[in-house]
Amino acid sequence: MELKIENLHATVEGKQILKGINLTLNTGESHALMGPNGSGKSTLASVLMGHPKFTVTEGSVRLNGAELLDLEPDQRSLAGLFLAFQYPVEIPGLTVGKYLKRAAELRNDPAEKKRVSSFIRELRSNMDFLEMDQNFINRYLNEGFSGGEKKRMEILQMLTLKPVFAVLDETDSGLDIDALKVVARGVNKQAGAEFCSLVITHYQRILQYLKPDKVHVMYDGRIVLSGDGSLAAELEARGYDWIRKEYGTEAAHG
Repeated sequence: MELKIENLHATVEGKQILKGINLTLNTGESHALMGPNGSGKSTLASVLMGHPKFTVTEGSVRLNGAELLDLEPDQRSLAGLFLAFQYPVEIPGLTVGKYLKRAAELRNDPAEKKRVSSFIRELRSNMDFLEMDQNFINRYLNEGFSGGEKKRMEILQMLTLKPVFAVLDETDSGLDIDALKVVARGVNKQAGAEFCSLVITHYQRILQYLKPDKVHVMYDGRIVLSGDGSLAAELEARGYDWIRKEYGTEAAHG
């Protein structure tokens, strides 16, 4: 399957943030999106998922030829898109177990509801894999969770929903090295011929475990450079100043 972004422009409160994004993602691939703060990476993630705060002014996002921008956020999820939030929200009153079971039922054929025992068994297995306390099943979603626990919960959702395209918006931020390895292991578990990930990050450290096929650099609302995994190492060594100097004029004026 293919997710094709063409000439995507988007604004927030009248300010232009995305200025012509072109990017093609195919299942069986893994991608990383890097760039300095304020370059538009999280905006792209939100626009792909249909956040109402952002307005698309030009361009298209097609999933296997069908326009994704015509769909509501829940319809995009059902089509196979998933977003792991940079800042997961707390939802008091909704337990993790009930939330994930209902979400999984909607993603699959509603007429074939998975038996509770089967679902719980799979959920507990994934929680063990992510080294999560089993008691979290009965806790309210993200309420009182540490930053690392919230990020593991995002990956648990991904493993439960089994999306085709997953956008991970700085899922590595705020994680210590042990939690980072666990999160990366969860993404690698989902990887395969019917899955594609787009990992948004500032740093190379998570990419050492994910080993992306392609790395893209975003600056001033555009993707200005793409390469293989070695590009991430170059950014780690050189920082982003050379990107600003080399692509600043081009990014500003096209």
